[in-house]
Amino acid sequence: MLPIVLEPRAMRIGVAGQGEGLRRRLALVSQAGVQPTVFERTIPTAPDLTGLSALFVAGLDRATSQAVVQAARQARVLVNVEDQPDLCDFHVPASVRRGSLLLTVSTGGQSPGLARLLREELETRFGPEWCERVEELARARSAWRQSGTDPATVSERTRTLVKAKGWLP
Repeated sequence: MLPIVLEPRAMRIGVAGQGEGLRRRLALVSQAGVQPTVFERTIPTAPDLTGLSALFVAGLDRATSQAVVQAARQARVLVNVEDQPDLCDFHVPASVRRGSLLLTVSTGGQSPGLARLLREELETRFGPEWCERVEELARARSAWRQSGTDPATVSERTRTLVKAKGWLP
């Protein structure tokens, strides 16, 4: 697994499928600030997918999903098919979002149940108060960097501030 966080403004994302699966994937991408190209009630072909960077597929039977995966790969688009890890170029981790703070857990598709349990634990440890905490740290970091503070010192000051506030054990 290669852990990365993609900047949605730098790419076009698509969502294909139907039913509840499609709605789940639309919710996932919209929470990340993405306005996807949506293929609902149509099966996209490679020309339809041209220009996309990634495609999420959900709510389709396996044969139809395989056809969409083939089209995506012909168009050189990374593809994720919900609950079909063998068809995926990438996996979607379990996540907790607190404003700009994004906490993720992945088992590479090996144990979605464990990923869910760990996500639930993170949700209890990192409540909504972390939205403001991240903003406070961002303001402090910006001020430190503007004053010429080097990255290592910024990191140490962040650690000191978090400890002084008692935000982490």
